[in-house]
Amino acid sequence: ENKKIIKNKIFETPPLFKLIQDESQTRWEEMFQVFNMGHRLEFYTDEITASEIIDCSKSFNIEAQIIGYVEDAQQNEVEISHLGNTYKYKGK
Repeated sequence: ENKKIIKNKIFETPPLFKLIQDESQTRWEEMFQVFNMGHRLEFYTDEITASEIIDCSKSFNIEAQIIGYVEDAQQNEVEISHLGNTYKYKGK
């Protein structure tokens, strides 16, 4: 409750999602709402545990990285930075 998730170091968007966006002319803001944009699985944890998860992932040849952080907020919100733009989604 009352958290803001800031995703400011996301993975590069896979070509499939760029193709969907180009062909459908869907705004990037909506693309991030509807699709996972190739991000697979996200964990919300401390940096030490994140480092251990990343090391484990790499041992299976799965790319992993820290893509952002969580901070206290007045309401739930997600903020995604992508190609110089920032998209904000308010929670309930």
